[in-house]
Amino acid sequence: MSRNSLFDALSGKSLRRCLAPCMLLALPVDAAEDDGALALPSTAITGAADVAPQPDQHTPTTSGSRLGLTALETPASVTSMGAEQVLKRNNATVQDAVTRSPGITFIGTPGNGGTALSARGFAGHASTMQLFDGNRLYVGAGTVTFPVDTWSVERIDILRGPASVLYGEGATGAVINVVPKKPFEGDIRNRIRLGYGSDDRRQAALDSGGSLSDSLSYRLNLNQQASNGWVDRGDSQSLAVSAALRWDATDNLSFTLSHDHGDQEPMQYFGTPLVNGRFRESLRDNNYNVADPTIRYNDQSTRLVTDWTISENLSASNQLYFLKMQRRWRNAETYAWQPGDLVQRSNFISIKQTQEQIGDRQTFTLKHSLFGLDSQTVFGADYNAIRFVRKHDFGNTYSDTIGLGQSGGGDYVSTDPYRSREANQARQFSLFAENRTQLTEQLSLITGVRRDQVHLNRDDLLAGTRSDRSLSGGNWRAGLVFAVTEDLSLYGQYATSTEGVSNLLTLTAAQQQWDLSTAKQTELGIKQQFLEGNGEWTLAAYHIVKKKLLSADPLNPAIQQQVGQQSADGIEATLELRLPHDVQLSANASWVRAEYDEFISGSSDFSGNQPLNVPRRSANLWLSKDFAERFSAGAGARYVDSRYGDNANTVEVPSYTVVDANFDWHVQPDLTLGLQLNNLFDRQYATTTSNNGRQWYLGEPRSFFVTADYSF
Repeated sequence: MSRNSLFDALSGKSLRRCLAPCMLLALPVDAAEDDGALALPSTAITGAADVAPQPDQHTPTTSGSRLGLTALETPASVTSMGAEQVLKRNNATVQDAVTRSPGITFIGTPGNGGTALSARGFAGHASTMQLFDGNRLYVGAGTVTFPVDTWSVERIDILRGPASVLYGEGATGAVINVVPKKPFEGDIRNRIRLGYGSDDRRQAALDSGGSLSDSLSYRLNLNQQASNGWVDRGDSQSLAVSAALRWDATDNLSFTLSHDHGDQEPMQYFGTPLVNGRFRESLRDNNYNVADPTIRYNDQSTRLVTDWTISENLSASNQLYFLKMQRRWRNAETYAWQPGDLVQRSNFISIKQTQEQIGDRQTFTLKHSLFGLDSQTVFGADYNAIRFVRKHDFGNTYSDTIGLGQSGGGDYVSTDPYRSREANQARQFSLFAENRTQLTEQLSLITGVRRDQVHLNRDDLLAGTRSDRSLSGGNWRAGLVFAVTEDLSLYGQYATSTEGVSNLLTLTAAQQQWDLSTAKQTELGIKQQFLEGNGEWTLAAYHIVKKKLLSADPLNPAIQQQVGQQSADGIEATLELRLPHDVQLSANASWVRAEYDEFISGSSDFSGNQPLNVPRRSANLWLSKDFAERFSAGAGARYVDSRYGDNANTVEVPSYTVVDANFDWHVQPDLTLGLQLNNLFDRQYATTTSNNGRQWYLGEPRSFFVTADYSF
């Protein structure tokens, strides 16, 4: 089906068919009254389907602990974002939203699914783990692309720093848990969004949920988006479908069955080459890819969640899930400027990969007494079986040359057969436990331990050989929280993590012989909610050391040793404040000094250098105001310091500040018209680089997007 026909189908007859049962069941919904609780985001659209309040420091987090601790009770740096806050700040993707929190910056490219992040001095999917509803999305060939957008997101919880004790290998910089919208009890509520904007960008979306009976409730989300793109031949489209059904079998037992589907064809843009080492602004719209490129991501997630309250002090939860991810690439991905204003294209790559993951996580939560002290313990097991198959050409030596002013073109060419190359399997089993013990009325001790065992099999389909390796890792965390008052906490913690030298699913036979890299962190912090819930602030300082990085032997650069080391020291601060006259302020800032303590690549010693794509400073500011009950407006700035595009620190990528704004007109309690303005001052900037820093991925230019939200 073509892009336009798919969009028309969703916004036309198909959408009406989806809405029909909801319209028949829908009841009028009155505007919610203000209960005086902390309301840091902009005013929510009344009548929308189960709009949850913005989380505050007294809200239990889903990323910082499995014990259901609030932010004030957690000995770590955590941030929570509610659905309305995400949408009201023009965040179309999870990455847009996450990078408005302290210390996290975007480094996405098509090769990593456009989702990679940098956090606390450590970059990429190997160091910044993403969860979906608490489940880890294992990364095959460096790509995580789910969920597609933020329309179906209920909240996003972020834990900064090592988190392997909670989620296993691969979480040194941060963990992002995306919580999808859930079924809720009560009258059926619906929300429709239609949008149109720059570059023919368009959207049609539906959010519907409520009770079907006394024991049955549901949630349904649909979102179709498409755009012609801001570069030449930059068409893109996506479709996201999310459905969940909850059955409350008894007062103490419930089952939730959900399925999420995402299909994306993002813009086939691989960056802009520097001209003699400099960025040329006139090339901003050029797309140097071939004329017949392909990038497509298809994701499926099915989950069955069982929640059982066994007794007053014991509860159990089980999540059985199946994930399937398919990827398809065919592009010319590397562009290098040549004298005479020519561009040499190379790295022609055609890949198809399929990844299937079936897993189960069982936890028990027990409230008990420990040496006469109040205590709570969660313990459980986690199992995953993953199959990864990849088909591609390999060793393609083809390259060509086109004019610098030319916007790509030409057919894809390969000098190597496109065929099946590898079939990999991984089996992971973990045991974990976490405990909180109240030592005194104000002092609590939070500890955790986890043991992971991973067995890897790699089948080389061309050579007909098999290699395998078992890797194990043990991690722990210990933290103290001192509650000065019920709204003010001091904390300190020590945590460890482990990572593979590369993505575990695609380790070569040689890479399988290396051990897991290890990291440790020490963190101190303070958190406070003040002004009767109208403000909150946090301050955290940390030190992280990661060891067992691959580094070349100084005497023989052709030989690699697992002796490298990288460290990071940083400070992060946040402020959320509701001011008089319905003005709301959100601000955060971070500073990190990250460096390779010991790192040799080939014959070059990069020890003491700053890691790739890691800015020293970053900051965010968002200011919004409600005007009576009919209008609201907001504006914000995102600042990212300069970074390096190569290990030698010779290619510096300039800093940037991007300003966004929005305006909402609440025409009626059930109808809101909105205007989003992105990159208001049309700043030209690079989000990340490739080709040793000589190829920049540029940020989107100034754009607008008009929305109409109708709730019933």
